[in-house]
Amino acid sequence: MKRIKDIPEFSRPREKLKEKGVQALSDTELIAIILGSGIKGQDVRAIASKIARLIVDNKDKLSLETLLTVEGIGIAKASQILAGFELARRYIVKESIKIKEAKDVLPLLNDIAGKKQEYFVCISLNGTNEVIEKRIVTVGLLDKTQVHPREVFADVITDRAAAVIFAHNHPSGELKPSSSDLKIHEQLTEAGKILGINVLDQIIVSKKGYYSFQEEGLI
Repeated sequence: MKRIKDIPEFSRPREKLKEKGVQALSDTELIAIILGSGIKGQDVRAIASKIARLIVDNKDKLSLETLLTVEGIGIAKASQILAGFELARRYIVKESIKIKEAKDVLPLLNDIAGKKQEYFVCISLNGTNEVIEKRIVTVGLLDKTQVHPREVFADVITDRAAAVIFAHNHPSGELKPSSSDLKIHEQLTEAGKILGINVLDQIIVSKKGYYSFQEEGLI
């Protein structure tokens, strides 16, 4: 069984990572680092190469069962690979979402549309209107003291965002903004102007649909 340490030092993926950075490694080399060793008759790079091909063929459908079809891969090593993919999915890999109109935001708000409490959400965007981050700011009945500009814009500034979209749900199903909604909108828009962060829209959602301040001429 050939292990990473059996490979000449100048060819070892870990040494290459140390010298050139993780970006310099091929998919096979990255997988070889995760595996650490091969099996009798197959070195670690041969197994890593087979797994790399499986990843290309299966992408987001990669499963434990698929990995276990590779000779030399047991549940422990298959689990290591899947765990690495899941961590990347949760914290690193983010699909770019570009906002052109209110309807583009709605998939990001499906999780709050039917909630029984009001959720106030802030979505930060870069200069080309791509989503940087979505955050829940408050949960509960909304008023202008709860949704304070300091709390809303703190993370947006950290994101170095160029613009924001605000959104909240109405558990009652009513889509038109309340007087409190209008006051919060005015307060946050003024704060955005001072900070140089453009408020693109404020959206109200419920099971019945949505209401866009921008589409209704309020922005």
